[in-house]
Amino acid sequence: MRFVDTNVFIRFLTNDIPQKADACEEVFKKAVEKKEIIFTTDTVIAEIVWVLESFYELQKEEIQSKVEKILNTPNLVCPNKDLILRALALYREKNIDYIDAYNALILKEKGVDELYSYDKDYDRIDWLTRLEP
Repeated sequence: MRFVDTNVFIRFLTNDIPQKADACEEVFKKAVEKKEIIFTTDTVIAEIVWVLESFYELQKEEIQSKVEKILNTPNLVCPNKDLILRALALYREKNIDYIDAYNALILKEKGVDELYSYDKDYDRIDWLTRLEP
């Protein structure tokens, strides 16, 4: 098993440096062809979302589609894949930051319905009550 970092995904998804994008595609082909198992983390996915949104200025729908493509790669291991997919949907549907969506879903899983925050994105989530300290 080998770890795949954010920049490999970004090169592949954006094709901004074609030679590197082609090399990155080979990594994913090995996984699809069951020649290699690759691994990434929730933090890498969060960083991908942030880079695609802030640097490449992609829309939430396109980001969701690209990250879903990553997560559906055969032989790619990613902890909390289901949580990430739900967070991506909430991120797009409620037009909130990805990290806020991710945190909101963790709170829901833990039965927490109130949180302290100044971030008004949480006001868009039905099951949460935001409290300001």
